Amino acid sequence: MAEKNNIILIGMPGAGKSTVGVVLAKKRGCRFLDSDLLIQEKYDALLHELIAEYGTEGFWKIEEKVNASIWAKRTVIATGGSVIYGPAAMAHFKEIGTIVYLKLSCGTIKERLGDLNERGVTLREGQTLEDLYLERVPLYEKYADIILDCEKKRIRDIAEELCKIR
Repeated sequence: MAEKNNIILIGMPGAGKSTVGVVLAKKRGCRFLDSDLLIQEKYDALLHELIAEYGTEGFWKIEEKVNASIWAKRTVIATGGSVIYGPAAMAHFKEIGTIVYLKLSCGTIKERLGDLNERGVTLREGQTLEDLYLERVPLYEKYADIILDCEKKRIRDIAEELCKIR
């Protein structure tokens, strides 16, 4: 049985998972792992290249496999926005840590995101960012141990709140 001393950050692309994760890891004196970078490293390709090559659902399978194989201790793990489509990965994360959903409004997400394809955001044919948001929010809420409203909060304030998690 793994120790449950990791913090796993989930949320929409642009929610600040990687940025908050780095600051939080420094504050807690622990490791930081970005699962999107791990996927890129393992497959030697950028996320949008993997999505183009394998398709949206093929990419989700890759993402699930990589995330379900992460074994870490005292680590803040920032995940990709579509991690919640991989039930095996989410069950694994529940076992090894506390899952925190960094919640933002769709409007704020839209403001923060540039080119969705370049960001490696998995949109199905004809799907808008709003559609994606409405589809994913219930999944983020389902898997989260903690839901943290990040609207109008600074990175350091979010990290400070997360430091209180044991």
